[in-house]
Amino acid sequence: MGNDDLVKGLIRSGLIRSDAVKMAFSSVDRRYFVPPEQKKDAYLDTPLPTMDGQTISAPHMVAIMAEELRVESGMKVLEIGTGSGYHAAIVSRIVGPEGRVVSVERVPSLVEWGRANLRRAGIENVMVIKGDGSKGYHLEAPYDRIYYTAGSPDVPETVRGQLNEDGIILGVVGPARGTQRLVRYTKKGGRWEERTLTYCVFVPLIGELGY
Repeated sequence: MGNDDLVKGLIRSGLIRSDAVKMAFSSVDRRYFVPPEQKKDAYLDTPLPTMDGQTISAPHMVAIMAEELRVESGMKVLEIGTGSGYHAAIVSRIVGPEGRVVSVERVPSLVEWGRANLRRAGIENVMVIKGDGSKGYHLEAPYDRIYYTAGSPDVPETVRGQLNEDGIILGVVGPARGTQRLVRYTKKGGRWEERTLTYCVFVPLIGELGY
């Protein structure tokens, strides 16, 4: 089984729907983003442990989020929680060379590992920042899209304020342990449209505005 088989499975299941997301998954090999002892399972549609109690998300969840984020070429995107770098790599392929992904990670070992994984995969338009992602990253704001890769109590005003008009935030909202909601927030005329997309379980977001 290889990356092509993983992509075909996600297409058959209806999780990859757009050409842009298909291209991104086809051009990013997941094996670059899993620990050596997990290489044999790199193409399984399941979360995998990484380090410091963190995980690399299941490909189906990354696909759901990539589609629902509605990313377009040339956009600037904020990722809250770098982890292995896999999710950022997928989004980076969609925004293309004219776009950029800014990813914030609090765990030093994951910062270095994520950067190394992205280099090995040939990804050049992701900037990994060591910091408290629960507060976003105002130095590069505003963003066209923002998404969380960890569960948070809510999406605070500090983060919402870093989004452009007509932008989208994908939040993972709920308890630190247990079932959470994947919620899409759309900024329209200074107001917020909110829609729950699915239920999920992510590691908790640790930080001043997280857990």
